[in-house]
Amino acid sequence: MKRFVWIIGLIFCITCTIQAKDRVIERPPFLAWSSNSIEVDKIVMSDTVTTVYIKAFYHPKYWIKIATGSFLKDNNGMLYPIRRGVGITLDKEFWMPESGEAEFQLQFPPIPENVTSLDFSEGDFDGAYKIWGIQLDKDAFYKQKLPKEAVVHKINKKAILPTPKLVYGTATLKGKILDYQKEMIKQVKMHIESPALNIHNEQNIIKIKEDGTFLAEVKVASVTSVALEFPFGWIECLIAPNEETSLIINTKELCRRQAHLQRKDKTYGEPVYFNGYLASLQQELASVDIDIVLKSVYYMDMYNDIVGKSADEYKAYVLERLPSIRKEIAQSQYSNACKELLNILVDLDATGKIAMTERELKSAHIAVNKLNREQTDDYFYNTHIDTPKGYYDILKEFSSINTLKALYGKYYASTIYLISFLPDSQKVLEETLGTGQGPLFDNIKFNKLYQSIKNFTPLTTEQHAELKTFSSPVYAEMLNQTNKEIIKKIELNKRKTGFTVNEAGQVSNEDLFPSIISKFRGHTLLVDFWATWCGPCRTANKAILPMKEELKDMDIIYLYITGETSPKGTWENMITDIHGEHFRVTNEQWSFLMSNFNIQGVPTYFVVNPEGNITFKQTGFPGVDTMKEQLMKAMNK
Repeated sequence: MKRFVWIIGLIFCITCTIQAKDRVIERPPFLAWSSNSIEVDKIVMSDTVTTVYIKAFYHPKYWIKIATGSFLKDNNGMLYPIRRGVGITLDKEFWMPESGEAEFQLQFPPIPENVTSLDFSEGDFDGAYKIWGIQLDKDAFYKQKLPKEAVVHKINKKAILPTPKLVYGTATLKGKILDYQKEMIKQVKMHIESPALNIHNEQNIIKIKEDGTFLAEVKVASVTSVALEFPFGWIECLIAPNEETSLIINTKELCRRQAHLQRKDKTYGEPVYFNGYLASLQQELASVDIDIVLKSVYYMDMYNDIVGKSADEYKAYVLERLPSIRKEIAQSQYSNACKELLNILVDLDATGKIAMTERELKSAHIAVNKLNREQTDDYFYNTHIDTPKGYYDILKEFSSINTLKALYGKYYASTIYLISFLPDSQKVLEETLGTGQGPLFDNIKFNKLYQSIKNFTPLTTEQHAELKTFSSPVYAEMLNQTNKEIIKKIELNKRKTGFTVNEAGQVSNEDLFPSIISKFRGHTLLVDFWATWCGPCRTANKAILPMKEELKDMDIIYLYITGETSPKGTWENMITDIHGEHFRVTNEQWSFLMSNFNIQGVPTYFVVNPEGNITFKQTGFPGVDTMKEQLMKAMNK
């Protein structure tokens, strides 16, 4: 009996010893991620395997996928390739249940004891899901201190919102990403919420240095709202001419607040620390927890709600939360300056939604009833939505949109764009606001002139005279400078080569595409259906430049097709920087191509093999890697 008890005790001790070797980290903190669709619930580390317990949070009935190329990388640079999934099959679609939540495990080789942190990556390709700095020593992580510059400014509750000045100057934006790793991100896109400058181009790309710092200098005419697009979230801030805005970005707190598993855990400070221009106000705005968006729902949810409604019913629907939002702002503990700005943001949101009455009601009918392209065009252009007399009088309540303080608003440029959908917008605004003068009218006029210039149409004599009608000479200064730059660029474009303008010729619609590609039979083609006004098209054109250079010795022809919605002058000047074969077809031809090939939008890409067969088709830029892969496949390489 004693011998039996001794053996049992020995087995128990051995078992405990084996179990003691397993290292378990519950809900490990991390530095940053590229998406919050999956989260690490637990890591179990043994002598034979490292098991990462995953909880997924994604749209119900949508799928996620874990690639076979996934790996862990430790803080010493060692890689640990994924072995298998438990509860999920690698490279297979994993469909989310109705709850939008799921669990599975990922297994990797064992991790040495001296490892303190891990990076998870779905692979080494663009867009791969990543989590950086998964901490294996939670205690040490929590003890990390913030830099002395990361200060929370004292708020003056009685502070008033200053009236912004109009002056054309350079705004400076400085930033630092705490705990930065160069694998996280090498550049960040800056979106400028300006009535004129909200065009996403190469000038809005900010390079990030190896120490995680970045610097941007932007010419602006007044206070301007900008948003920095990071993989781990968007950061909004204000910049102003001849002023410096400084940011310290605390990614671990920014991501913690997005997390499902850790959002109630101990904080790591503030997501962003502000210094410089209106630092205390910017800090306060970043902490606002009032939902000031009148209808913060998915478009289809809203469309289902408003389909079949009258204009008055639609207005009541979008403004139903307005009184309660105003009340919540008034009763909040924010400063007077912050409250005033929040009310301005509400005014801008409300104005935009009312301006879109007809368009939204039509869009709801089209989306809910799933009209095809022909039905959509017929309904959209031949249906009138009745707006009763005095319908737009409500805009009188939103008069702050015609003040300089509206320039603080992150929706300002968007609102000006949406106002353009108002029938007789100038007349409606003058009647409801009681004037045709003021910052709003200046910016509407400025926007039209600026966009015309950027479309390679220099100012006419009449437009030069119109510059004198602005309330501030700053607008004329900006437009004159932009006009000089575009004239210079037009002259330079005349001397550029590397592109060819082709004529589609007199052919039937059915023969149009075969006729276009017949000239290039025997070559592999990348066909790009695009438009000059399409931001993603222009971004993609720049993104594939390195690929074009890499494949320059391959038998590949780049063929670009657009329609008459791309203004001829704009198109002629834009294609000088897009090397390849160019076609500009008629509206009728363009509509036929869209319908015949079921093209739902631009950009759309075809890969055509040397025999003239379409081997690949996708709407939206698929990424350089996919593009290259499909081209090689068409060439049998």
